[in-house]
Parts: sequence; C-alpha cells; structure tokens
Amino acid sequence: MKIGVPTEPEGETRVAIVPTSMKKLLKAGFEVVVENGAGVAANYSDKEYTESGATIADRGVVMECDIIISIRLPDISELSKGQIVACVSDPFRHPDRIKACIDGGITLMSMDMIPRRLSRAQSMDVNSSQDNLAGYKAVLLGASQVPRGIPMMTTSAGTVRPAKVVIMGSGVAGLQAIATAKRIGAIVFASDVRKSAAEQIESVGGRFIEVEGMDDFEDEAGYAKPLTPEFIQKVNDTVCEVASDADIIVTTARIFGRPAPITVPATAVQNFKSGAVVVDMNADVGGNCELTKQGEIFTTENGVIIVGTSNLPGTLANTASMLYSNNLTTFITSLVDKENGFQISEDDDILVGAPEGNDFHVPGMGGVLICKDGEIHPKQTRLGGVL
Repeated sequence: MKIGVPTEPEGETRVAIVPTSMKKLLKAGFEVVVENGAGVAANYSDKEYTESGATIADRGVVMECDIIISIRLPDISELSKGQIVACVSDPFRHPDRIKACIDGGITLMSMDMIPRRLSRAQSMDVNSSQDNLAGYKAVLLGASQVPRGIPMMTTSAGTVRPAKVVIMGSGVAGLQAIATAKRIGAIVFASDVRKSAAEQIESVGGRFIEVEGMDDFEDEAGYAKPLTPEFIQKVNDTVCEVASDADIIVTTARIFGRPAPITVPATAVQNFKSGAVVVDMNADVGGNCELTKQGEIFTTENGVIIVGTSNLPGTLANTASMLYSNNLTTFITSLVDKENGFQISEDDDILVGAPEGNDFHVPGMGGVLICKDGEIHPKQTRLGGVL
C-alpha cells in the first residue's frame, strides 16, 4: 500500500512523517510518497526523504495514495471513496468534517481519540507527545517576555531573587511546564482539579495549590471533567490569589471536545502585577484567560503581558514532527499482519476502544477509528450524538 504525506495547510509548520521513520515503514511493506517541500518548514529536505527511501511527488499524486498520514485533516474534496486518513481531526469540535468523511466513504482514524490509558497506546499517543513540547515552550515564551531574570543570582551588585511561576493544570503539558520552570531556576506553584495530581506536581519540583472541597475531577478516559460554575469560581479565586504576585502564569486547562474553560478572568488580570506574563496554552480553543487574543501578544493597561500564541508544538516543528512521526509510524505498522497485510480489525482496542467490562472501557467512546464504509463506528455514540 502507498502512504501519502501531504504538505500541511498554511500556518502548520509540522510534517506528519519524517525521514528517520522511512526504514520502519518500508520494512513493513509500505511505499511512502511525500509532497514536494512537505518537510521544509520543519527542516526536513526533499533530499533527506529520497535518501531514506521515500518518493517525492506533486500533491495530486500524493492525494491518490491508499493511506494519507497528516497532522490536520486534509480538504475532503481532495479525497476519494475508500481512502484511509490518519490525522488529528478534533472530531467533537469539527463534526461537519466528520460528516463529510462519512458521506464521502472515507475511513478516518483520528489520533487525538487514542485510548491513552492502554499501555500499548502510549507509544502512539500524539496528545502526550505534542502537549509535552507545548508545556516546555510555554515556559520559554513566558521567560522571553518577562522583564526580569528567572533564577536566583548572587552578584557583586546585589542578589536577584528567583522568579515565581504559577502553572494552572498538571496534565502532560502542565507537568512539563513545571519541570521546565524549575530547571531554569524559578519557584513553581501549580494547581489541578484532580486532587491525585498533588504527588505528581511535587515530584517534578512544584508546590501544589490545594482548593478547599477539591475532589478528583477526572473522567474514565483520563481527562478533566467539566466543573460546576461555583467550583470553577472557587478554583479561580484561590489560584489567582496565589498568582497575584507571580512573574509568569501558564494556563493549561483543556477539556476534550469543549471550549477551554476560563481560569483567569479579566478581574484577576487587573490584580496581577505590572510586568507579569500570562501564557495561554489554549488560545486556539477560546483561551483560558478571558483577555486572550488568539495569535497575539499584547500588554494590558495595567502592564500584564498576555501571550496567545497558537500551535505551540508548531513552534518546535522539527522536534514535534519527529515525535508525531514516531507515534504514527508505530500506529500504522501495528496494523500490518504478517500473513494478511494491512488490517483494520474490530479486535484492536486502539482502533475501536476497550470492550465493556474492561477497566479501560469508556462508555460512548470508541478508539481512533471514527468512520468506515460510509458509517460512523458504532462505539462512537458520544460523537454520533453531535453529528
């Protein structure tokens, strides 16, 4: 079978497959066709692809391949009935695109639906690989904008006290942000709606901000649950009070398939000190800070800098592409059976989700297989409800 790797749409600097993945893909029996210049923005040249065994072609040839591997879902008009697409489609936020795939007879495998708690899925988990880089880059963006040094410095001219950093949320992105801020010398405080996160926060050098009445607000899939407005207000008040004298505040709260919750209201920003930096990691889905402007960095009237840079993994395109490529290569080659070749099996928990009664079963949620043969997969009942 032929794998096509297209150039991503404008604004996306990453590429789905990198040259170092070719050896494994070719060994599994695939032919890989990469669009001209697809990897240039991520510093992977056409020459590197050809030397590693890929074929370079124009977009028309690439989009005729049996399997399309990409980061963003390609334009459905470029696809044909029976083709397979593996990408990050964000299905709950873009149900119209999913319906178009169903109507067009496209087999869609959305990698952001990976059952992340399955041990076998961890090496395929694009959410974790990309969020990890995003958390790292968020702290670096904050450090580059804040008008002061980060670590403690003892000099002949005086002592510089370490910066205070507050990380809101301690998922994959949050934990990497905590660890990065600690590594560059900051004093780090962190919060999470999952009480069980306290130990993880402390293990990477953070100090846990506990909110009175906190429970473990985590769903079966490992994502944070939606909270009541009253508890959100309580969390906001407690954490923003800790952040009132912080130098850098990084917000990471993201609810799967929903707009980002507001964790830093405008009233809280008014109480932050002049020169403080808020890095909003979720500017692309509405933002955690009420004042965030997607794709912009600006300063408020009271001197607080709001960073709304979108697609943080894309600002580290070379590394992000390499990790994404590793995830997708592991996933695609796992579908190759020695005797029968490439198989989309109903027995594969990664594809269809864990069976009922299994500890990892999530009611209404299947795996990465969204639709096939013109129909949504029967386990995707949550998604079916929004189509």
